[in-house]
Order: sequence, then C-alpha cells, then structure tokens
Amino acid sequence: MKFETIPTLVYLCLLPLLLALGAWQLDRAEQKRVFLKLQEQGGVTETLHLSAAIEDNTEALRYRKVEAVGSYDESHQFLIDNQISAGKAGYFVMTPFILQGESKAVLVNRGWIPLNQDRSALPDLPINKAITTISGRINNFPSVGIKLAGAELPTDTWPSVVQVVDSTILAKKLGYPLFQFQIELDKDLPDGFKREWQTTTVMLPEQHTAYAVQWFALALTLTIIFIWYSYKKER
Repeated sequence: MKFETIPTLVYLCLLPLLLALGAWQLDRAEQKRVFLKLQEQGGVTETLHLSAAIEDNTEALRYRKVEAVGSYDESHQFLIDNQISAGKAGYFVMTPFILQGESKAVLVNRGWIPLNQDRSALPDLPINKAITTISGRINNFPSVGIKLAGAELPTDTWPSVVQVVDSTILAKKLGYPLFQFQIELDKDLPDGFKREWQTTTVMLPEQHTAYAVQWFALALTLTIIFIWYSYKKER
C-alpha cells in the first residue's frame, strides 16, 4: 500500500497527540483516586497529635484532623489579602502557633475578617497567649486567582500583609521554622473569626477515564480513516 506524503505527515502528527492526551487523562484519573482516598482517610482517621517529628507532607496529611499543644505568637501575625467571603473583600488571619517544648510552629488560619473602610488601617488581632490546645484540619494554604510578582513577600509591619503564603519566606521573617501547611481552626474554638472551611471538589476518576476513552477512540478512528483513504487512493 502506498501512502501519500501530506496525509501521512498529518496522521503521524495527530496520532501521538491523541494517544498522549488519552494517557494523560488516565494518569489524572489515578491521581484523583489517590487524592479522594487521602481525603476520605482524613475524615475518618484518628486525630493526629502534631509535633516536630511529623513528616511535613501536605498532600499526605491534607484534611486530617489534628490537635496541637502550644501558644500563639500574638506579636507576629499575618493577614492573607484578597480573600472573598459572601461577596466582600477581606483577610484570612494567619497566626503562628509554636508547639510546646519545640521551636517549630504551624500557621493557624483563625478565619476571615472584612477590610476596614480605610484599607491602610489594619485590624486589631487580640489573642490569648497562654499555653493551650487547639484542634482543626490540615489543609493547603489559601490560594489566589492571579499570582502577581512579589505576591509572596510580606509587608514589614505587624500584622504583616501578604497575598500568597510561602512558608519558607514567612519562616525567615519570623525567625523560626514553619510547617508547610496550615491548620484551619475548628469552628467551636475561641480566638477565631468567620470560619467556613470548604473541601475542594474535584473531577471524579471515572470522568477522566471517560475522556481517555474518547481520545483513544479518536486515535483509532483517525487510523481507520487514514488506512481507508490510503487504500482508496491506491485503487
């Protein structure tokens, strides 16, 4: 069978692309299975007692219930800018919680507060500095839609305003190490603000698998059309 140059080149370009897209969707399906399993485990696994010895792996611990004993660093708090709640702009209040008997801390998201009418006037953030036990849920840091250059750099003053949380940069500003995740403070605990913690919704693995089947079907259809066209041209 003789193959024409242009149709062959088009076929050889499109086929690997279609197969790659199908393989990518299968890989995404497996990633979602792992994520949903971790999410499910986070809701039913016994409460984790946080210590510096805990592996600092956000994805493995995400949505895990956690308790920690220590004290808030009341003098060094962060306001995470550009956070929207019920259509209003405001901040998430992120306060370092230093673990008892250790030098490491975790950032505790104490909830959302609205902007002042005068944006330059930062809110007062009183908190109990005594040794206490907190509980909550481990999660990624808050995200923003568009990350601008320098968004991860906090302001010099306290409380410090920052748009994107980079725990390494904030740890340098604080002078002590931080975990790479936040604790979303339980709603029934004091020292918090508006707390409406959400669980990320994701596309189900079955949907990714269905998309993979479609890409592979297109690859098969393309192959059949190419062979049929070449055979017809030869005849």
